[in-house]
Amino acid sequence: MSVCSPGTNLIPARTRRAPRASLELEEPERTRECRYRSQENFLVKGLCNPNLDGIIKKGCENFLVGFQNRYFRVLVILLVLLVLLLGSFLNTEVRLLAPLFSDQESFHPVTNIMFLKTHKTASSTVMNILFRFTEKQNLTVALPAGQLFHLGYPWLFMTKYVEGFKSLNGTFNIMCNHLRFNPPEVKKVMPNNTFYFSILRNPVFQLESSFMYYKGYAPAFRKPKSLNEFLASPLKYYNESLAIKNIYAKNNMWFDFGYDNNREGKGYVRAVIEEIQQQFQLILISDYFDESMVLLRNSLHWELDDVVYFKLNSRSENTIQNLTRENQEKVKQWCALDWDLYQHFNRTFWQKIREVVGLKKLEKEVALLRARQQELMDICIQDGKPKNKTQITDLNLRPYQSGDANILGYNLKQQLDNETLAMCQRMVMPEIQYMSHLYSQQFPTNPPKKIRP
Repeated sequence: MSVCSPGTNLIPARTRRAPRASLELEEPERTRECRYRSQENFLVKGLCNPNLDGIIKKGCENFLVGFQNRYFRVLVILLVLLVLLLGSFLNTEVRLLAPLFSDQESFHPVTNIMFLKTHKTASSTVMNILFRFTEKQNLTVALPAGQLFHLGYPWLFMTKYVEGFKSLNGTFNIMCNHLRFNPPEVKKVMPNNTFYFSILRNPVFQLESSFMYYKGYAPAFRKPKSLNEFLASPLKYYNESLAIKNIYAKNNMWFDFGYDNNREGKGYVRAVIEEIQQQFQLILISDYFDESMVLLRNSLHWELDDVVYFKLNSRSENTIQNLTRENQEKVKQWCALDWDLYQHFNRTFWQKIREVVGLKKLEKEVALLRARQQELMDICIQDGKPKNKTQITDLNLRPYQSGDANILGYNLKQQLDNETLAMCQRMVMPEIQYMSHLYSQQFPTNPPKKIRP
């Protein structure tokens, strides 16, 4: 008699009266297949009426067994089809996989945003991201009035610096041009549910960039030939009575937030930092720019392409000065307010990363962002790299030049289709040209802004 022959007891073990231990000793060779068949036969016999004629009853049992087998085969086929469909989906372009890591599809994107554009902190690249989002979502930007290019900077912001404030009061979605932060006035322009954020940079590199960019503007930077020379004796060149012109020479980021960049005191510093933390939901760190874009995207519930970027307003390598370690420490002392500000929000930045994104997800999203950036570089950019001002052929894409800095821009590839060309132009358009473009769109009856060559 085989293990599963008709003589074998096919009743499930739970209905038998013998103790569990005796069952295990009674049939030690019973296979798992036998148990499965036993349960299947028990089920079939239970469904077929025991009062049926023998032949009819047998036919009923055969039909049910065949039905179960066919049902099993159908399930297998459906599973195979599901695997094939999943495989084809996984071959989709990288940008379409972003929602797998973002969980943004269940949220509406944030559209009311105030970005405090600090100086020499990669803020021009962030501004380009916001301008592109503005066009994509058909939003309204609080733009500088008339021929202004800043919102009253370096003076504290006032509503009078916004074009159309009186006629468009309460309808602005985005504010991102340079201004000196003045919360009561900003709140008059922006909706109550506005998301406030800004960006900081290590003061060592921020001051070095400012020195080159504002060499001919800031009185403190005009005489010293290098930043190293300036740092050897800062008070020799820095005149506090010329503070409004020398804002770029000391604690410039602190000044942008609306505070006195020449004041000192631990209590003052602590109070200001606490106030900034209450006013802004997010402070990004430009030294970790890709990570900042991932955090921004998750905070605003945006798509991957919304934060993909090309570096804008960056300098050529030959205009970047290297500071000795000693002079780097001198920068931290000279710009002590900015250094305290940076240290604090560098810590909160990584806390936000853990809370909003998570480190594992951060790594995946940074990789996706860089892959998409390279993909767009290959599509848009001639030679795949930025050019100096003399090499840029399209004057509309040539960035504004300042001081001793050689600001780089881009040439686009030839023979792009219209849709791709428009997308690439937005990605590389310098801030002054882009702002002027949006101004003409929002105020078509106003004279266009005059762009200096």
